[in-house]
Amino acid sequence: MSLFRLDAHGVFHADALSAVPNLEHGFGTRNAEGWPALPAATVRQVHSGRAVFAAGPGVHGEADALITSLAGFVLSVRTADCVPILIADPANHAVAAVHAGWRGTVSGILSKALEAMANRFGTAPQEALVAIGPAIGPCCYEVGPEVAVQFGHPAENTHVDLIEANRQQALSSGVSVRHITVLGRCTLCEATLFHSYRRDREQSGRLVAAIGWSK
Repeated sequence: MSLFRLDAHGVFHADALSAVPNLEHGFGTRNAEGWPALPAATVRQVHSGRAVFAAGPGVHGEADALITSLAGFVLSVRTADCVPILIADPANHAVAAVHAGWRGTVSGILSKALEAMANRFGTAPQEALVAIGPAIGPCCYEVGPEVAVQFGHPAENTHVDLIEANRQQALSSGVSVRHITVLGRCTLCEATLFHSYRRDREQSGRLVAAIGWSK
Protein backbone atom coordinates (compact mmCIF):
# COMPACT_ATOMS: atom_id res chain seq x y z
CA MET A 1 0.00 0.00 0.00
CA SER A 2 1.39 3.42 -0.98
CA LEU A 3 2.27 5.90 1.74
CA PHE A 4 1.82 8.77 -0.73
CA ARG A 5 -1.06 9.97 -2.90
CA LEU A 6 -0.75 11.86 -6.20
CA ASP A 7 -3.64 14.32 -6.46
CA ALA A 8 -5.41 15.64 -9.56
CA HIS A 9 -3.20 18.76 -9.54
CA GLY A 10 0.07 16.84 -9.87
CA VAL A 11 1.16 17.01 -6.22
CA PHE A 12 2.26 14.10 -4.03
CA HIS A 13 0.97 14.06 -0.44
CA ALA A 14 2.34 11.86 2.38
CA ASP A 15 -0.44 10.00 4.18
CA ALA A 16 1.15 10.67 7.59
CA LEU A 17 1.17 14.42 7.03
CA SER A 18 -2.27 14.46 5.40
CA ALA A 19 -3.67 13.08 8.67
CA VAL A 20 -2.55 16.19 10.61
CA PRO A 21 -5.37 18.78 10.96
CA ASN A 22 -4.81 22.18 9.30
CA LEU A 23 -1.49 21.09 7.76
CA GLU A 24 -0.94 21.88 4.08
CA HIS A 25 1.89 20.05 2.37
CA GLY A 26 3.00 18.42 -0.84
CA PHE A 27 5.76 17.54 -3.28
CA GLY A 28 5.02 19.09 -6.65
CA THR A 29 5.73 17.28 -9.91
CA ARG A 30 6.52 18.90 -13.27
CA ASN A 31 2.75 18.81 -13.91
CA ALA A 32 1.75 20.62 -10.69
CA GLU A 33 -0.93 23.27 -11.19
CA GLY A 34 -1.70 26.11 -8.79
CA TRP A 35 0.85 24.82 -6.30
CA PRO A 36 1.32 25.96 -3.65
CA ALA A 37 -1.98 27.74 -3.11
CA LEU A 38 -0.86 29.65 0.00
CA PRO A 39 1.80 32.43 -0.11
CA ALA A 40 5.30 30.96 0.18
CA ALA A 41 8.40 31.64 2.23
CA THR A 42 11.62 30.69 0.43
CA VAL A 43 15.38 31.04 0.68
CA ARG A 44 18.25 31.42 -1.75
CA GLN A 45 19.46 27.82 -1.66
CA VAL A 46 23.24 27.58 -1.34
CA HIS A 47 23.88 23.88 -0.45
CA SER A 48 24.61 24.73 3.19
CA GLY A 49 23.80 23.45 6.67
CA ARG A 50 21.87 26.59 7.58
CA ALA A 51 18.24 26.67 8.79
CA VAL A 52 16.34 29.94 9.23
CA PHE A 53 13.08 31.02 10.87
CA ALA A 54 10.37 32.42 8.59
CA ALA A 55 7.91 34.91 10.09
CA GLY A 56 5.94 35.18 6.84
CA PRO A 57 6.10 34.84 3.05
CA GLY A 58 9.06 36.11 1.04
CA VAL A 59 12.75 35.36 0.64
CA HIS A 60 14.62 34.78 3.89
CA GLY A 61 18.26 35.05 2.89
CA GLU A 62 20.72 32.28 2.07
CA ALA A 63 19.96 28.91 3.66
CA ASP A 64 18.74 25.42 2.83
CA ALA A 65 16.01 24.91 5.43
CA LEU A 66 13.17 27.00 6.78
CA ILE A 67 11.24 26.57 10.03
CA THR A 68 8.13 28.23 11.44
CA SER A 69 5.21 27.77 13.83
CA LEU A 70 3.11 30.51 12.26
CA ALA A 71 0.07 30.00 10.00
CA GLY A 72 -1.27 31.37 6.73
CA PHE A 73 1.70 30.61 4.48
CA VAL A 74 3.93 27.70 3.49
CA LEU A 75 7.65 27.06 3.63
CA SER A 76 8.95 25.99 0.22
CA VAL A 77 12.10 24.57 -1.35
CA ARG A 78 12.90 23.97 -5.01
CA THR A 79 14.68 20.88 -6.30
CA ALA A 80 15.68 19.14 -9.53
CA ASP A 81 17.50 16.02 -8.23
CA CYS A 82 18.34 17.17 -4.68
CA VAL A 83 16.27 15.76 -1.82
CA PRO A 84 13.21 17.71 -0.62
CA ILE A 85 12.25 16.97 2.99
CA LEU A 86 9.17 18.15 4.88
CA ILE A 87 8.93 17.97 8.68
CA ALA A 88 5.94 18.47 10.96
CA ASP A 89 5.71 18.69 14.74
CA PRO A 90 1.96 18.80 15.45
CA ALA A 91 2.45 19.02 19.23
CA ASN A 92 4.24 22.37 18.93
CA HIS A 93 2.55 23.61 15.70
CA ALA A 94 5.95 23.66 13.99
CA VAL A 95 7.08 22.75 10.48
CA ALA A 96 10.22 22.73 8.36
CA ALA A 97 11.11 22.48 4.68
CA VAL A 98 14.59 21.22 3.78
CA HIS A 99 16.66 21.19 0.57
CA ALA A 100 19.39 18.53 0.77
CA GLY A 101 21.90 18.20 -2.03
CA TRP A 102 25.08 16.24 -1.41
CA ARG A 103 26.82 19.19 0.24
CA GLY A 104 23.82 19.93 2.43
CA THR A 105 23.53 16.27 3.35
CA VAL A 106 27.19 16.13 4.35
CA SER A 107 26.66 19.36 6.33
CA GLY A 108 23.79 17.73 8.22
CA ILE A 109 21.06 20.07 6.97
CA LEU A 110 18.24 17.74 8.09
CA SER A 111 19.74 17.42 11.57
CA LYS A 112 20.28 21.20 11.70
CA ALA A 113 16.60 21.79 10.85
CA LEU A 114 15.48 19.43 13.62
CA GLU A 115 17.91 21.10 16.03
CA ALA A 116 16.55 24.54 15.10
CA MET A 117 12.99 23.30 15.68
CA ALA A 118 13.99 21.87 19.06
CA ASN A 119 15.69 25.10 20.14
CA ARG A 120 12.93 27.45 18.99
CA PHE A 121 9.75 25.42 19.44
CA GLY A 122 10.67 22.58 21.79
CA THR A 123 10.33 19.93 19.08
CA ALA A 124 11.20 16.42 20.27
CA PRO A 125 12.76 14.60 17.27
CA GLN A 126 11.10 11.32 18.24
CA GLU A 127 7.70 12.99 17.80
CA ALA A 128 8.49 14.70 14.47
CA LEU A 129 6.98 13.44 11.22
CA VAL A 130 9.42 13.39 8.29
CA ALA A 131 8.47 12.94 4.63
CA ILE A 132 11.19 12.58 1.98
CA GLY A 133 10.13 13.43 -1.56
CA PRO A 134 11.33 12.71 -5.11
CA ALA A 135 15.08 12.94 -5.75
CA ILE A 136 17.75 11.36 -7.89
CA GLY A 137 18.04 7.71 -6.88
CA PRO A 138 21.12 5.54 -6.34
CA CYS A 139 20.32 4.02 -9.74
CA CYS A 140 21.39 7.26 -11.41
CA TYR A 141 23.47 9.28 -8.94
CA GLU A 142 27.03 8.44 -9.92
CA VAL A 143 29.62 10.69 -8.28
CA GLY A 144 33.36 11.17 -8.51
CA PRO A 145 35.90 10.21 -5.85
CA GLU A 146 35.87 13.66 -4.22
CA VAL A 147 32.16 13.24 -3.41
CA ALA A 148 32.26 9.50 -2.75
CA VAL A 149 34.68 9.87 0.16
CA GLN A 150 32.29 12.34 1.83
CA PHE A 151 29.82 9.47 2.16
CA GLY A 152 32.34 6.94 3.40
CA HIS A 153 32.85 5.26 0.03
CA PRO A 154 36.28 4.47 -1.48
CA ALA A 155 37.90 7.26 -3.47
CA GLU A 156 36.57 6.17 -6.83
CA ASN A 157 33.54 6.75 -9.05
CA THR A 158 30.51 5.19 -7.41
CA HIS A 159 26.76 5.53 -6.88
CA VAL A 160 25.48 7.37 -3.79
CA ASP A 161 22.03 7.02 -2.22
CA LEU A 162 21.19 10.58 -1.13
CA ILE A 163 17.67 9.60 -0.11
CA GLU A 164 18.88 6.86 2.24
CA ALA A 165 21.62 9.11 3.60
CA ASN A 166 18.97 11.60 4.69
CA ARG A 167 16.75 8.87 6.11
CA GLN A 168 19.69 7.68 8.19
CA GLN A 169 20.37 11.26 9.26
CA ALA A 170 16.78 11.55 10.50
CA LEU A 171 17.15 8.30 12.46
CA SER A 172 20.48 9.46 13.93
CA SER A 173 18.77 12.68 15.03
CA GLY A 174 16.21 10.69 17.02
CA VAL A 175 13.27 10.52 14.60
CA SER A 176 11.28 7.31 15.00
CA VAL A 177 11.53 4.90 12.08
CA ARG A 178 7.70 4.76 12.15
CA HIS A 179 7.56 8.52 11.54
CA ILE A 180 9.67 8.59 8.36
CA THR A 181 8.02 8.10 4.97
CA VAL A 182 9.98 7.96 1.72
CA LEU A 183 8.44 8.46 -1.72
CA GLY A 184 11.32 6.60 -3.37
CA ARG A 185 10.85 7.95 -6.90
CA CYS A 186 13.89 8.87 -9.02
CA THR A 187 13.74 12.29 -10.67
CA LEU A 188 16.16 11.32 -13.43
CA CYS A 189 14.38 8.06 -14.33
CA GLU A 190 10.85 9.48 -14.49
CA ALA A 191 10.99 12.28 -17.06
CA THR A 192 7.21 12.54 -17.45
CA LEU A 193 6.77 13.33 -13.75
CA PHE A 194 9.89 15.11 -12.55
CA HIS A 195 12.44 17.73 -13.50
CA SER A 196 16.09 16.60 -13.34
CA TYR A 197 19.11 18.86 -13.69
CA ARG A 198 21.37 15.90 -14.46
CA ARG A 199 19.08 14.85 -17.30
CA ASP A 200 18.03 18.23 -18.71
CA ARG A 201 20.84 20.56 -17.54
CA GLU A 202 20.03 24.25 -18.09
CA GLN A 203 16.65 23.39 -19.62
CA SER A 204 15.52 21.79 -16.34
CA GLY A 205 12.66 23.30 -14.39
CA ARG A 206 12.28 22.98 -10.61
CA LEU A 207 9.98 20.92 -8.38
CA VAL A 208 8.39 22.75 -5.45
CA ALA A 209 7.95 21.05 -2.08
CA ALA A 210 6.00 23.00 0.54
CA ILE A 211 4.52 22.72 4.02
CA GLY A 212 2.64 25.06 6.32
CA TRP A 213 -0.35 25.63 8.58
CA SER A 214 -3.62 26.91 7.14
CA LYS A 215 -4.55 28.14 10.63
